[in-house]
Amino acid sequence: MIFENGRLAVRVLEERDLKLMTKWLSDNAVLEYYEGRDNPFDEKKAEQVFLEVNDEETKCIVEYMNKPIGYIQFYKVDEKTRMKYGYSDENIYGIDQFIGETDYWGQGIGTLLVKSMTAFLLHNKGAQKVIMDPQTRNERAIRCYEKCGFKKVTKLHAHELHEGIYQDCWLMEYP
Repeated sequence: MIFENGRLAVRVLEERDLKLMTKWLSDNAVLEYYEGRDNPFDEKKAEQVFLEVNDEETKCIVEYMNKPIGYIQFYKVDEKTRMKYGYSDENIYGIDQFIGETDYWGQGIGTLLVKSMTAFLLHNKGAQKVIMDPQTRNERAIRCYEKCGFKKVTKLHAHELHEGIYQDCWLMEYP
């Protein structure tokens, strides 16, 4: 277990979670903002993406009341990316997440997740900043991140290829 906070728990993703990842990443509502509706996952693709050994990312399942409902990953931001965004030698972590069970949207669980992961990274990993880069059109996510104390720092023009179009994103940071 990475951490628990009340009814929320985050644990490392395991092979047994591939069916869930495939389910979530073939749902158009989830894909609208994460990966793209033109990029649905099957189990083989989920295995390649999520079980690939990558020491830089910790890939996790989010559980709420002991039910897997989403995904979050965290990683230490490398020097090249820090320089690109104008950061110095600070200890910076990045996070990416989604709630895959859409019945759990709009209940404050995403806010609890982002606040909890941010606190974990600050206190357990010594992060000085936590960053993320949501698409500017993902207003629901941006509101959630702002409630968690993240601030918009820079608009990243044509930052992410999504459904065949380069999307603008916000570089957001905490604190």
